[in-house]
Amino acid sequence: MKRVPTYNELKETLGRVYPDLPKQLQRIARFALDKPDELALGTVAVIAAAADVQPSSVIRFSNALGFGGFSEMQQVFRGHLIERSSSYRERIDQLRRTSRVKPEGGGVLQQFVGDAVAELGQLEENVHAPDIAAAIALICGASRVHVLAQRRAFPVACYLAYALGQLELRTHLIDGMGGMLGESLRSIAQDDLLIVASFQNYSRDVIEAAAAAKERGVAVIALTDSALSPLKPSARVCFELGEGSHQAFRSLVAPMCLAQALVVGAGHKLAEAPAAKPKRARQKSGANA
Repeated sequence: MKRVPTYNELKETLGRVYPDLPKQLQRIARFALDKPDELALGTVAVIAAAADVQPSSVIRFSNALGFGGFSEMQQVFRGHLIERSSSYRERIDQLRRTSRVKPEGGGVLQQFVGDAVAELGQLEENVHAPDIAAAIALICGASRVHVLAQRRAFPVACYLAYALGQLELRTHLIDGMGGMLGESLRSIAQDDLLIVASFQNYSRDVIEAAAAAKERGVAVIALTDSALSPLKPSARVCFELGEGSHQAFRSLVAPMCLAQALVVGAGHKLAEAPAAKPKRARQKSGANA
């Protein structure tokens, strides 16, 4: 495999080759994308222990990506760490490391607030303006916007369906009630848009729906966690919000913030083009907004 010079290119490469990697190397790939700062600063032994693999697997991983050794690969992650404006994140991380959270009183709230602030910092780092602009263009240009999510991501879909409906865009919340998921998916037209949200552990129904939509030529926007998400291959625009699966109670702060940004951005775009009236929502009974 040809060596890649930048972190973003490395991330794209890992997303592409991940399914074909041995399980040991898949663990390292997920660790590398979930915790790039730790890979940038850690030793082979420390990284191997954190990823629950043998140290030799870390060397094989760097070689599989076209690097001459671990140190050469680590330089890519260190460059990414230096390029970022990370002082704010570092202050938050320092606060979290030194805090003595107690379950009584406001300790639990403090912990969740700290986690949420760190999550928003990661969101700002991972989401890029061109992707937001592309997603807004798809939302405003679609004949109808369908939204699908399950389990913990379901509130994100509910908010998007409601808020986009308030912009008088035709929206449809696909909830699968009564076993009607398949019928709802078949109603998606080629000039419609499907927005999906799913995070590790991913919903099989959402993955399959996104893949089927792409196969039919329907544009898909995905809100997910990393470049290794099974939603990424199906998405025309994929938002990788960062890994939060290690938390006992995973937050929705970042995906909800992104959802709000998409809605407000769509509102601005519609307001800038008053001659092009938005496609009006169907009657309340026809759109689950």
